[in-house]
Amino acid sequence: MGKALRIGHGESRPHDPARLDSVRADLTARIAALDVRAPYARARDLAVDVDAIRAIAHRNGLDPAVTVAHFLDSALARGEHGSLIHGWLALLSDAVRCERRDLAACESFAAACSVRLAG
Repeated sequence: MGKALRIGHGESRPHDPARLDSVRADLTARIAALDVRAPYARARDLAVDVDAIRAIAHRNGLDPAVTVAHFLDSALARGEHGSLIHGWLALLSDAVRCERRDLAACESFAAACSVRLAG
């Protein structure tokens, strides 16, 4: 059988590549819109949008994107803003496009985020 795609709380349905591509396209568009607004928006406004992206990624099993969204939220909370957010959004976009959704992929993105957060 096909891989299960997580939706909601413990629910699953067969993996639908077309649906997942649509979700990725939506998230990519949301990230691009955030990137345009980032230099002018308040951190709390960006955080609301990042949380929406995180929730959509979580519902659809895009775990690397969930990982990066959590780190991006931490960066916003600690005061990063403006053009500094561009790199975070590029990393989030990479995570959304990542074909792998396993723990090792999440750990790789977490390591990249940790370096960025510490830098």
